[in-house]
Amino acid sequence: MSDIVKEFNEYRSKMNEKLLADNNKIVKRIFNLDTNAYAEGALDVKTKELLGLVASAVLRCDDCIKYHLETAFKNGITKEEMMEAMGIATLVGGTIVIPHLRRAYEFWEALETQR
Repeated sequence: MSDIVKEFNEYRSKMNEKLLADNNKIVKRIFNLDTNAYAEGALDVKTKELLGLVASAVLRCDDCIKYHLETAFKNGITKEEMMEAMGIATLVGGTIVIPHLRRAYEFWEALETQR
């Protein structure tokens, strides 16, 4: 596994465990809502992940972008689909999204090396 993917996942897992162990009802409900929002429904999981990716890029949240990239990758999103979605995100978010686009592309390449 690529170092950037491994580091991201290890840190995310460690901190999520700590946050959830703190037993804060609001935090637990937000985590649960997030999990359920991306479940299969009227929209398929792939579409929801692309929506999450675009929103994360427009909001400029690198952790969120990495999460949605990896989940999208695991759900069969192609590089072309990801780049089309990131193109929309860059159009909507403006040029300030370009640094996040660069990091997203780098992370996607790292995901691809895991195959």
